[in-house]
Amino acid sequence: MNAGREHQGRRLGLTSLTVATSGLLALLIGVAFAVLLWAINDANNSVSDRRASRTALVNAGNMEQLLVDLETGQRGYVITEREEFLEPWHAARKALPAESRRFTDSTTSRGQRGAAERIARDVRSFLDGYSIPLVEMVRRGDPAAGGLEQATEGKRRVDALRALFDQYMADERVQLAERTDAAGTNSHQAVLTAAVGLAASTALCAVFTVLQHRAVVRPVRGAAAAAQELAGGDLGVRVPPSRIAEIGALGTSFNSMAASLQDSRRRIMESTQAVHRRTARDLHDGAQQRLVSLMISLRLARELLPDAESSMVDLMDQSIDIAQTAINELRELASGIYPLVLTVKGLVPAVRDLASRCPVPTVVVCEDERRVSPTVEANAYFVVAEAVTNAVKHARASRIDVLVEFGEVLQIKVVDDGIGGVGKADAGSGMTSLADRVAAFDGRLTIDSPPGGGTTLLIRIPIRD
Repeated sequence: MNAGREHQGRRLGLTSLTVATSGLLALLIGVAFAVLLWAINDANNSVSDRRASRTALVNAGNMEQLLVDLETGQRGYVITEREEFLEPWHAARKALPAESRRFTDSTTSRGQRGAAERIARDVRSFLDGYSIPLVEMVRRGDPAAGGLEQATEGKRRVDALRALFDQYMADERVQLAERTDAAGTNSHQAVLTAAVGLAASTALCAVFTVLQHRAVVRPVRGAAAAAQELAGGDLGVRVPPSRIAEIGALGTSFNSMAASLQDSRRRIMESTQAVHRRTARDLHDGAQQRLVSLMISLRLARELLPDAESSMVDLMDQSIDIAQTAINELRELASGIYPLVLTVKGLVPAVRDLASRCPVPTVVVCEDERRVSPTVEANAYFVVAEAVTNAVKHARASRIDVLVEFGEVLQIKVVDDGIGGVGKADAGSGMTSLADRVAAFDGRLTIDSPPGGGTTLLIRIPIRD
């Protein structure tokens, strides 16, 4: 008996037990996956039906929006007789054929397709039978275009079409609710099946997964996030060191590359600013001075001419005016390239000069004013100039405040009381260029622009001695 038990113990050793457990686990996983595939297929069908209903609702909404654009565009044109009010009308008219096809093709049942085709025909009829003739009547100056009869007819047609849209979308939402319930039930079954079938394999893989995540996945994710920030223009990002040799070497190479790119961009900006300063100086000291000398000579010649020579006097006066205009334009061009006051007096006087020429009242406040690197001053100035220009053009601001603080970090805050609602995602290429300027010197640019609460640009650039 003891021998038999020992023999049986040897037969059920670790290898045999592992093989038996693995076989049982494989069988359980096989059955679980078979059930899971069935449940997933059913869930996928429900999800596809639900997605089709949502697409149908979206297309119905787009179609209804075209109707609204047609109606509002023609109504605005009838009231004002101004062509710009027809822009949405023209856009809706152009998009109608393609949108009608998408609308009818996205239906999810035979009944809904019939309703969609009827709506498409009625919208087309509204455009061809009412909207286009009404616009033509206005263009011909027909007084009946603005009459009660036409307005009543338009309202009746639009109300009827909106009622059709409402019914269509109500029916589609009923189908969507049913499909959503079915998808939820199928998804629940799939999740339950997967949880039961994969419980054993999850326990076996958990320890390895945790170790792999800590040793490999987390550092790689950090490197990927840093690479994404680098691709977005933040050349100051760095990868932290890792105890894993390969990942540590990757981080060192990444940091060296980022530092090299940052130094390269800084050198390019410094070179560009030097070219701008030299160009502005050459324009001021060369062409501008020659034009000033030319204008002085013309004025002296004008004084030497007798008043009897009226034609010659007029010609000289015109020449003097042309020379003065050229001087003003050249001075403005040189200031746009690189303001002379920025080179001579520094950042704060240049910003104050910018504020004095701004059409919106602009207040500049400075703390601990001093000179810093010419390249930093130039980039900071152009960032402020762009921010002020955006506030004037787009923010509808009535006041702009600029606060400049010197310390270990040059901090500039540009605040306007405009409409706000600006973010980096929709601020355009100009804001990206500003961020690049600041990032080239290890700086940061942030935007705080709540809708209706104005816009605040905060620029922080480290000052190196």
